[in-house]
Parts: sequence; structure tokens; C-alpha cells
Amino acid sequence: MTEKNMSTVNRMGYGAMQLAGPGVFGPPKDRAEAIAVLRTAVELGVNHIDTADFYGPHITNQLIREALYPYAEDLLIVTKVGAVRDEQGAWLHAREPEQLVAQVHDNLRNLGVDTLDVVNLRVGGGSDGHTPVPGSIADKFGALAELREQGLIRHLGLSVVDAGQVAEARAIAPVVTVQNWYNVAHRGDETLIESLREQDITYVPFWPLGGFNPLQSGTLDAVAARLDTTPNAVALAWLLQASPNILLIPGTSKIAHLRANIAAADLKLPADALDELDGIAAGTGKDH
Repeated sequence: MTEKNMSTVNRMGYGAMQLAGPGVFGPPKDRAEAIAVLRTAVELGVNHIDTADFYGPHITNQLIREALYPYAEDLLIVTKVGAVRDEQGAWLHAREPEQLVAQVHDNLRNLGVDTLDVVNLRVGGGSDGHTPVPGSIADKFGALAELREQGLIRHLGLSVVDAGQVAEARAIAPVVTVQNWYNVAHRGDETLIESLREQDITYVPFWPLGGFNPLQSGTLDAVAARLDTTPNAVALAWLLQASPNILLIPGTSKIAHLRANIAAADLKLPADALDELDGIAAGTGKDH
């Protein structure tokens, strides 16, 4: 069997979060469409799917299993642990070692596998829920490292972390990927991305298109119009050109959007467009 890792996947992947119902809670409005999106993604060459058992909860992983099991040999499924949902759909931190172990077993069961390809420990939170919070993660990451030693996990990653936490985790077990909030209008991780590149660690930006608040930018619109493409395609192409260790996981519940996202991998932005996009201020409310 081919050794599956982050370096073997195509740079344009797929994020499965939007397959669940509104608020990433409950079943999809159109289950058949959700299944078709997953199958179409693989048919179009996607071999990196990002998920979590707290999407739904459980529903997204169950959809992936229904649509794609038995999984293609080269398909890498990346999941994350560190949160659960309550009966109303609220997102609750669940990072104690025993909670993380239980979540790994939930992912194994709902995906229908004996070993998870990659498990990301989701750490941060902050005032916005998606910003790294400094502090030791040794006991949490150590619990996952033990499961890796037991053969339940192949590779480990991190999500919503800072550089210090990456270093702390690497002292415990290898880290293959980091997943943080980053896009053309939210660029706080540029130093971290360069550091990870030097360490041969991939960086996967969540919300590459803005997430629950889609990117709005006159600059994006102008560049897209000039290149006869869409703002979303420009935003994704910008990420792919920002650093060679960036892998993308744009999500959608529609086949048409999926095709458009994947096509963005072939869009090469000229130097003048990159210069314009670099003028979008991050985190200030300006132009986004």
C-alpha cells in the first residue's frame, strides 16, 4: 500500500464541513447531492478530504463513508479532534486527554477505518473562537501521540496554534501539517507559514474563502474581472502562489461550486495582480 502523507496529495483538496446541515449541525438538506459532491471531488482528482466527527455531529464522516468506502488507496482523509457539539449545536471545547481518545474512536467508527490517516489537534479559541491561545499542549498532543504509537493514527497535525505550540508538539512526535485561519484578507500567519515550509510541514488554511463571512473585496472583484474569472478563483489561486507548502480545502455542498474551486488550481495570477492583492489589508476592516 502506498504510504499516505501530506506530501503525496494534490494541492487542491476538499473540506467537508458544509455537507452537514445549517450551522454545520444536523443532516444535509439534500443527502443525494452531498454524496454526489464527494464522489465528484474524487473523480476530479481530489485525494485530500478534510473532515471532523463534530461536523453534524457524526454526519459528515458518515456521508464520507457512504460515498467513498472502500476508500481509494491514495485518498488521504484528515480529521480533527478537540471539540464536541451539544444538543443545540453549540461548539464546546473537549481537549482533555480522555476526551481526545474518545473522539479518535468516534472518527474511526464513523469513517469505518482501523487507522486514521491524519488527526489534527484543534487547540486555540480566543475571543473569535479561531485564534491561537498560548499555552502548553503537551498532555493533549501526548495523548494523540500514544494513539499513533498504538497504530490508530498514522500522522499528527495541529490546528489553531502558534509557533511555540508547534515546537512543543514536535518535541513529542512528528507534526506533518498545521491548519490555521489564513486567506488573502487575513494574513497573520505569514511568518509561521515560512517557518513551517523550512521544516517540511504543510500549511492548510481554513476559511480560504472567508468561511461564514465570505470574502468581500473590491480588489478581488477588479482582478477577477480583468482575468475573466471569479473572485473565489482569484482568492484560491493567490493562496496556492503564496507558498509551496500550502494545501487548500475549500468546502461546498454544490457540484458546480466544487468544479469551480478545483479549476482554480490551474489559474496563474500575473505579477501585477499579485501586487494588487497584496494591498488588501488584513484584520483592519479595510477592503474586506
